[in-house]
Order: sequence, then C-alpha cells, then structure tokens
Amino acid sequence: MLFPSALRLDNTTASLLINCAGGVILLKMKRCSEDSDTKVDKEMFDLTFEIYKAVSLVMTTELNEAFIVKHPTGSIYQISLTQSQMHNKVLGSDDDAYIKLPSFSALQSSLENHSVVNVQMTIFMGNPYPSTENITGTVCSLVLRDGLTEISVENLTELIEIVLPRPDAPVLSGITVSLEEGAQVGTSFNTTDPNITVIFTVEPSVNVSIELLLGLGSPPNDTHYKHRTVLRHTEGYRWLVTPEMLEKGTGTWYVNASLFNSTWSKGLTLQITTFTTKCMYWNTKQLTWSIAGCWVGIQSTPRMTHCLCNHLTSFGSSFFVMPNYVDVSLTAQYFATVNENYVVVALLSAFFGLYLVTLLWACYADRRALTRRKMTLLKDNHPCANYNYLLNVQTGSRRGAGTSANVTVKLVGTQGESEPHHLSDPDKPVFERRGVDLFLVTTPFPLGELTCIQLCHDNSGGHPSWYLNKVTIQDLQRQKVWHFLSSSWLSSDRGEGLTKKTLNAAKKNEIRSFRNIFQTRTSSGFRDQHIWVSIVDPPWRSPFTRAQRVSCCMSLLLCTMAINIAFWKIPKNQQSPVIFTIGSLEVTWEEIMVGVESGLLMFPINILIITIFRSIKSRVAQPKEKNHDMQGLKPLAVTMPTILKDTEEMVNLLCKSQKNKVPELEKKLESCDDLCSALGRVQGVIQLMQGSSEGDPHWVYCSKFVLYFLHHLSMCLERLDESAFPTPEARQHILNTVHLQQKTSEMVFTSHVAYSPPHVAREKRKSSSCWLPWWFVFVGWFLLVSISVVSTYFTLMYGFAYGREKSIQWVISLAMSLFQSIFILQPLKVIGMAIFFALLLKPVAVEDSEEVGLLLKEQQEMCKLYSGREIH
Repeated sequence: MLFPSALRLDNTTASLLINCAGGVILLKMKRCSEDSDTKVDKEMFDLTFEIYKAVSLVMTTELNEAFIVKHPTGSIYQISLTQSQMHNKVLGSDDDAYIKLPSFSALQSSLENHSVVNVQMTIFMGNPYPSTENITGTVCSLVLRDGLTEISVENLTELIEIVLPRPDAPVLSGITVSLEEGAQVGTSFNTTDPNITVIFTVEPSVNVSIELLLGLGSPPNDTHYKHRTVLRHTEGYRWLVTPEMLEKGTGTWYVNASLFNSTWSKGLTLQITTFTTKCMYWNTKQLTWSIAGCWVGIQSTPRMTHCLCNHLTSFGSSFFVMPNYVDVSLTAQYFATVNENYVVVALLSAFFGLYLVTLLWACYADRRALTRRKMTLLKDNHPCANYNYLLNVQTGSRRGAGTSANVTVKLVGTQGESEPHHLSDPDKPVFERRGVDLFLVTTPFPLGELTCIQLCHDNSGGHPSWYLNKVTIQDLQRQKVWHFLSSSWLSSDRGEGLTKKTLNAAKKNEIRSFRNIFQTRTSSGFRDQHIWVSIVDPPWRSPFTRAQRVSCCMSLLLCTMAINIAFWKIPKNQQSPVIFTIGSLEVTWEEIMVGVESGLLMFPINILIITIFRSIKSRVAQPKEKNHDMQGLKPLAVTMPTILKDTEEMVNLLCKSQKNKVPELEKKLESCDDLCSALGRVQGVIQLMQGSSEGDPHWVYCSKFVLYFLHHLSMCLERLDESAFPTPEARQHILNTVHLQQKTSEMVFTSHVAYSPPHVAREKRKSSSCWLPWWFVFVGWFLLVSISVVSTYFTLMYGFAYGREKSIQWVISLAMSLFQSIFILQPLKVIGMAIFFALLLKPVAVEDSEEVGLLLKEQQEMCKLYSGREIH
C-alpha cells in the first residue's frame, strides 16, 4: 500500500489510521486466534505493518522532531534524522521499549547514500505474530527509510541495543543461604532449550568476591569444571551463561559458589536468583522467530530483557520461570529447624503411618485372595474326556449377589451337549459378590458352536439368591469364545423368581454394543485403572496385588507432594498468553507449561512402576504329582457293579452326540449280558469311526475318549475275580472283545490324529500383552522405594525452606489438589477411557494364563492314571 508522494496527512488523521489498524490486530489476537489460519494471520499482520510504514511516509514531521502515536496494541515512535544525528541515538522511552543505535562509524556503510533517514519504531505490548514460540513481554520493530526506499541494515560491526520491558513479569524473590567458612554453596538447573541463556545473580550480604564454577552432569570442583568466573561488586554480581557456554545442548548443569580472595565474616549470606531468557527476531522470509544475530545482554532482569543484535527487524524475548529453588548442600541446616517447623514432618509421618496400617491390611487381603485366584478342575469331569472348555463365571456387584447354593451348568452346542456339571471347589468359596470364578469343563468330543447354556441352583444355604453378571466360555482347542449375558437374578424370591435359566449365546451386535462395553470397561476401569479405588476392590485375577497398589499410591502421593511444593506459588507472568477461557476461568500458556513439566517429572516413573507390576508373570504353584483325588481314580477293589457303572456312564456320554448314532440304554446295566450289549454299542461307534472321514475333530477326540476307556476297562476286567462272571468262558469272551476293540480303536485313533488339521491340537495362544519374568517384581520395588525416598527428601527440604506459615498454606493447597485428583480427574479418566473403547467397539479380552496349561496337565495325569497308560 503506497500513498502518492505529494499527499500529506496531518497528525490527527495519521493517528486515526494507525489506531484503526491497531484495533484490527487487537481484535484478531483476542477473538480469532483459536480458529484462525496461521498463514492468513501472518499476511494480515504484515499488511498492518505496511499500513504503519505507509502512514509514516505522509505524516507531517519536522527534522529531529519525534512523533509518537499510541494505538490499542502499543505505540509508534517516528523521527527524521540526519546521518550524524543517528550516532548512538536512543529511540523510544523507558515506559515502552527503547533502542540504542550504534556509533555513526558502524552505520556509515549502510547510510552513506542517504542524507536524511526516516526512523520508525513500532512497539507491541504482546506478540502479534502467530507462532509456537513463547514470546512474552514487549515486541518492537525498527525500520529505516529514505522516502519510499527501505534501508537494509545488517552485519554491523557494533551491536544495536534493544531493551524490551515486561511490566507484568513476576518478581523473583530468590533464596537466601548462609555461607559457612571454607564451604561452598551449590545449585543446579536443567536446560531443555539449546538456545536459552541463564542469568545468575549471587549477591552477598557484604562486599566480597564470589567464585562460580559451572559443571555438566555433576557438581564441579577446583579441577573439574566447564566454566569459571569471579563476581565482584563493580560488576553487579551477575553471570551470563550463554548457549555457547552450555554447548547448545540440554541436560543438568551444576553451579558452585565460594569466596574468592576475600575474608569470611560471621553471618555471611548469599541471595541467589536464577532465571532464563533469550532474544529473537522475526524472520520475514521464513515467517518464524530466530535467534541468529541476537544475543542476551548482561543488563537483563526478570522484568526487562536486554538484547544485542547486528541487524534490524522485529525483536522479541522469551522468559521461563524455574521452580522454587532449594539448596541441597544445606540439608543439615534445614533439618535443624524441625523444632520450629514440624508441619511437613507431621504430614509425612501421618501419611507413612496410614500407609503402614493399610499395607498390613493389604498383605492380609492378598493372602486371602490368593486362594480365590485358583482355577478349578471340576471333580465330575470324566477322566477320559479330553476336549476342554474354560468357563469364566462373573457374579454381579449388587448387594447380596453371591450365593450359597450349589450351582450346575450344562453346555449345549450344535454337535452335542455336555453332562450337567456341579460348579464347586473344595479349596475356596465360589460365586461371591463381584467374584470371577474359572472352571475347566471337559467333554468327550467337541460340542460344535455353543448355542446356549443351562444354569440352575438348588436354593440351598443361608443366602441362595444369585445375581449372575455373565458367563464367558472359551474353547481351548480352537480359541473360540462365546459370551452369555445375564445381568439378572437366579432366585426364588428376586427378579423373575426362577432358579433355573437358559442363556443364549450373545450375538456380535450384543457383545459389541455400546452399553455392554461401556458397563464392562467402567466396572473394570474403577477396579483396576483407578489406582486409589482399586486398593479396596482390585480385579480378582490381576497380578497387581493390593500391597503393590497401596505402595504405588504412596509413591504417587509423595511425588505429587514434591512436585506440588516445588512449583507452589511460583510468581505468575501476567503477560503469558491465554490459551482458552471457560467463563471466568482462564488457562494461560505458563500454567500449561507448569502442568506439562509436573507431568514429565511425576508420571513417567510412576507409570513405569505400575506397568511393571501389572505385567509381571505370576509364579504359579506347580500341582502335586498325585493328590488324593487322583489316587482315588484307581480303584483299590474292582467289582462287577463298578465296571457296569463306568461302562453305563461311558455309553451315556456317547449318546450325547447325534454323530455317534448310539441309542440310549433302555435300562441300567446289571449283568454280564448287559455289559456285552453295551460293548456292542461301543463296537458300533468304532465301526462308524472307521468309515468316517479322517481328521474330523469330532472323531479325533471321540476315538481318544473310547480308547482311554477301553484301556481302563481292560485293566479292571483283568483284576476282577473269576467268580464275578457266570462262567470262565463268559469272562474270556468279554476280555477278548475288549482287547479286540482296544486294538481297533487304537488304529482308528492313530489314523485320525495323523490327518487331523493343525487347529485341533491345542496351540499356545500368542498373548496380546508382554509379560515380564517374575523376578521383575524386585525391579519394581526398587524403583518404587527410590522415587519415594527422593520425593520425601525434597518435600522435607522445601518444607523447611518455606517456614511454618507457608508450609501450613501449602498443606491446604495440597489437600485441594489431592481431592481433585482422586474424586474428579481419576473418575473422569476411567469414564473417558470406557467411552473411548465403547466407541471403538472393543470388548474386554478374555483372560488366559499359565494356569490353564497346568490344569490341562493335571487332566492328562488323571487320564493316564485312570486308563493305566499314556496315549500320545
């Protein structure tokens, strides 16, 4: 935008134009920044600057007469000068930013062809350029013109001084420490920005010289340090640590202060103040803030940045408030004040006392819960059955949901059904409120696709009513899972008044419904993800014990206390930009950065510890080689009634599948003739197996079941006394029949197994999670204890440094912070995660563990003992 050279504006009209342009920028900065396009914003700001420059060309000004216009976002300072008048000229005022030009000799090469120069300095109270840099305080721009021509000024031999005030910047109070005779005072700081400049002010109470040593990674000493300086009264006791001195890297730096060629006096103290800043300019070509050609000056303070640059453009500064400082070298002195300030000590003692009491209860509860984590191999499983289903029965959380009644279940599939099984365990209580019970059910052959299950109880005991949440059944051979949703009572006096129910297998849309996933995730989330609530009621089968959860809560609490007290009441930067506003609540960039820094300090190590405890593979106790139940499988005295009973049970199981084509028994087996008739039915099944397609999973498991039983029957018949048979010929006939069937069934079984598809043999399922070895528990405890000790130490140090009154105020602030975390943030996190997974339609995974393999091994031992031999 250019005005005709003959056009001249009076100062009132020029001020009006400038204020209108400034108002547009102010409106854009306050209302449109959230939804704006960054490229459009930068173009608009550049256009506004062009308006300022164009207006300055047509303003009526006399030589060396300054013209100042205040606009909504700052001010404009304009003056026309000759070359000689620009020598060390100071532009602006102390109220706003001001710039001191270098000597005429340094400017001469840039101004040699210009007799009169129009100087325009534009000042903004905030950063007008949209960017990710945290630019705080005043931003100013300096332009030199000769008519319509802009004069380029760069690579000057003398530096231009720019002073950028931050009138609303926080006041750093620093910390006062005592310097004992012959001792050193140490401090440290962490750099995350390679371009930052750190400014130390170490002001002694008397006029002495102070030596400072700077070291990287560890405290420096007289022989090992990166940089050294001596601060004196004439220099203002200030040290500028530049990015070049910090090797333009990140890390932890240590500074030690001691007397240098000065006499120590009693009561000598040092007032230490530390802050960081940097000087930047707006690169008009790359449209970004850059530090090239600009350095921080020694006169910088927290309320004003002193910049030195060798070129002209828009200048700005960044400022970072470090956490409250505490000198770890004064540990003994701080701890000596415990009699005067016992607030933090009393608070920590109360927390540790509560922790120990809770830990004792948690250990007791873990020991009780250990027995409840046991999977149950049902007693009424047939010893020869080898097709395995894992039942996961979840009792609801309603009041009185647990039952004392005896529960039975029957599985119904497309290819057969199971016998009714009693769901009980002699070693632990089952079906308790909020309980999860796992049972291994075996069948002689696959049942196909499960269509429904039949559940009932006998209404016995003192509280027979049972609220069943759901049942999940897993086919351990095919890794197929069926869900049976209930969320209802099995009770004679509650709900529908029924103690027997048939639950149909849930369809995919029912399993993946928002309601089902949300309820499941919310319930499991509060019991597992909410670290505080999970202490009282953790998931029953989680390897993350109550004792570990209590200790993690204590570690998290101590970390929260340490971070909270370190950042408590740090001075607020009023110039920090507001990110968003909700009603009267404003969230500034500084508050977000403090939150991010707190999170980076607190959460990674605690999340690592919790993840370790969650991911540790439990040490599963190996079952005894032979328990009483297994010994009971081998009959001590074989009788004809027991043989008839076993055979009858075996035939009845074969009748459960239509593929076997075995007719049901008309009556119970009572004689040798009945036994022969039953063996004839078995022979029919064997012949059917021979004529069926090889490799059919049904015939693989069915032939194995028949083979196991025939081995058992042969062993029992050989031990049975001859007097149990009508004639010796009858005994020999039965033995010959059984032996022949044994050989035939063994050939059939071998043939079917050879052609069986890979999925029939149980393969170890790849876990979706990564399990750590059991000894990683020691790594978790080591990290937990270490972070707790460090957090406790710094909490005490800060508490002693603050004094009694400030410590009491901090305790009140901490209580509010903990209340917000436990009762607001954690529940919101759980509900948010539940909604997230529900929207993704991701159901909870089925549990699997090494215990399943141990139960299967125990089942194989029972088969081996029952049949008298092992079949592969």
